[in-house]
Amino acid sequence: MKKGIQFIAIAIICTAITGCKQSTCNNAANSNENNPTESKSLNLEESIGKFLTDSIGSHYSPGEVCIPVVTITDADSTDMSDIKAWGDFWVFNYDVSGDTLKTVSGGSHPGMFHLIKNADGYQVTAFDGVEDGSRYMPSAKRIFGDRYDAFSAINGDEAKREELRRAAIEAYVKANGMPVTMYQDFGWPAHAIKQQ
Repeated sequence: MKKGIQFIAIAIICTAITGCKQSTCNNAANSNENNPTESKSLNLEESIGKFLTDSIGSHYSPGEVCIPVVTITDADSTDMSDIKAWGDFWVFNYDVSGDTLKTVSGGSHPGMFHLIKNADGYQVTAFDGVEDGSRYMPSAKRIFGDRYDAFSAINGDEAKREELRRAAIEAYVKANGMPVTMYQDFGWPAHAIKQQ
């Protein structure tokens, strides 16, 4: 179990550090922006974070920055033409107000990513998302199968989810040199983040 938690924490930090640029998130880091001839291979977590930012976060109300929270509960690379990663995935758009990231929009998108690995690193080819409402539980059990308990342990633990979110924000803020010390959801008190 410890090994799984360490993998999850590494996944979140890697993704947060390499926050992806999109039209609604103008402050996200993009190491290739100033030198388009350099290419950066994306690891598994970065590729999922990029998909969350570009394909899901862009459908929410825009913010100045978009920070994905990638929590991989299991991965299977036995078929390199269809690598699978199951997990609890979140995306949040924020505006910067002084030293505080203020949540504009976002949400939860648990499910299974399908990826391939090529010279550019990993690339998402499809996403099987858990459905909403009365179809949530049946679709989650279908998608996660015997991995459902590992997913449920993270998704059902609000304190753990908030800890993982805070870690992603802290890594993103550090990687982007932002003068941010807190984040705040609408109608709730602000949460302090560690300055690394």
